[in-house]
Amino acid sequence: MGRKLFTDCGAKEAVTYLLDTHTFLWCLLDPSKIPSRVRGLITNRNHQVLVSSVSAWEIATKFRLGRLPEAKEVATDIAGWVSRLGFAELPVTIMHAQLAGSFPQAHRDPFDRMLAAQSVVEHLPIVGCDRELAVFGASLLW
Repeated sequence: MGRKLFTDCGAKEAVTYLLDTHTFLWCLLDPSKIPSRVRGLITNRNHQVLVSSVSAWEIATKFRLGRLPEAKEVATDIAGWVSRLGFAELPVTIMHAQLAGSFPQAHRDPFDRMLAAQSVVEHLPIVGCDRELAVFGASLLW
């Protein structure tokens, strides 16, 4: 995980992105799973990249349950890895929680519901390939 993961695509316009949990993990564990165009966008230092605190909850939970054994190094220092990649944390707010809890869609994953709510409330595109997030009105980039 200490090697250079990405290259900058050189885009000039500053944009803020919210990473889906799997995208954050792939940045660290298997960057080849992220299309090169997307890698360029999220590594462009003119852009702000956010990792939700709900992603930390999801990673820690799934690691504890044995569903992410390959993520031990990440799961034990999520904030450190967010910082090392030059990303920033997006905390969960009451507005996020209220919207996530009130979505009428029959989607039971609380992590996805919260990421979608954060995307909608903060007007942020989610960088990830989980099309199910769009049912909540989240904007997806991938």
